[in-house]
Amino acid sequence: MEAHALVARMYEDIQFPFLVLLISGGHCLLAVAKDVEDFLLLGQSLDDAPGEAFDKVARRMKLRNIPEYSHLAGGRAIELAARKAKDTHSFQLPPPLVRSRDCNFSFSGLKASVGRTIQNLEAQHGVVGAQVIPQVHELCASFQLAVTEHLMHRTERAMEFCIKKELIPPDRKNLVISGGVACNDFIFESLKALGNKTQFKVYRPPPPVCTDNGIMIAWNGVEKLRKELEFTPNFDLKDIEPQCPLGVNISNQVLDANLCVSVTRLKSL
Repeated sequence: MEAHALVARMYEDIQFPFLVLLISGGHCLLAVAKDVEDFLLLGQSLDDAPGEAFDKVARRMKLRNIPEYSHLAGGRAIELAARKAKDTHSFQLPPPLVRSRDCNFSFSGLKASVGRTIQNLEAQHGVVGAQVIPQVHELCASFQLAVTEHLMHRTERAMEFCIKKELIPPDRKNLVISGGVACNDFIFESLKALGNKTQFKVYRPPPPVCTDNGIMIAWNGVEKLRKELEFTPNFDLKDIEPQCPLGVNISNQVLDANLCVSVTRLKSL
């Protein structure tokens, strides 16, 4: 997770501290990067990661049965299919956690809502087997929109919390977006628009790097060497952590701050 958070510094002069939004197939979290090995965790997913949700929704929509998407990962297929939607608001999906004044995320409800919608549309149109629902592009757009608005909502609260608690100085308001889902241009551009609203400068690594663990880990090593930090001398594998924790969890402090942030509604793609 440290490697994801820091790799943008390989390409941009981003000074500590800064805000990090990590969105991938296995993780979704907001944190303050105070230094190379010093992080404050503001919030994380309570269930699915966004990349996982994209992949499962794409599979349920049977996007692989459409030739132009057959060779693509689920998230990329949904992003491209959404661009063909005639109406990006055809389906109103329930926004997650709107009453929870924290920075945690949830994507399982959106995933389930899309599943029910597909089931109803298949029954309505007599879709069977490998066939695809006729409104597939519109549903892709609506799902992508709902995910993006959820990410923006939690990120805006994190921005407000960081400024209120002076975790980030006013002259260093930077947000780094990393992880595989950061490759999604619609999500990135929407978060850049949020940055314009809140006066945060928004960065992401080059998209190919967002999914290149080798480059990220190597850069993390460079960051540690520059700080003369100790590397693990014992390489014997003792245990496996499927999801590595990041920093000190202060998510309860975010909840205690009770910051009211309205969901930003995006008008279109």
